[in-house]
Amino acid sequence: QVQLVESGGGLVQPGGSLRLSCAASGLTFSSYWMNWVRQAPGKGLEWVSGINSHGGSSYYADSVKGRFTISRDNAKNTLYLQMNSLKPEDTAVYYCNADRLPLDDYWGQGTQVTVSS
Repeated sequence: QVQLVESGGGLVQPGGSLRLSCAASGLTFSSYWMNWVRQAPGKGLEWVSGINSHGGSSYYADSVKGRFTISRDNAKNTLYLQMNSLKPEDTAVYYCNADRLPLDDYWGQGTQVTVSS
């Protein structure tokens, strides 16, 4: 079965950095568009960043542009999110999402990121 396992979350001070990873198994990773989506306490899901199947194109929400970098290693079936200059408003559970039209859509269990002094 398909598994997406996020890791790398934790507690970090404002201005700090974290690198999230998402290890994928049970799917042809290189054929999926991958996304990072977050959910802050008491709020809905917010798309953060996406990357195409080959890693040649990436996209970001305005709220993280210039601070976050998405990447993937198809040889390792792993997605990454490098997060720099973290702010308290980045506090959320971060989810990895694998998407392939028309119907394939898979989610990880999430990893908590807390930005606080």
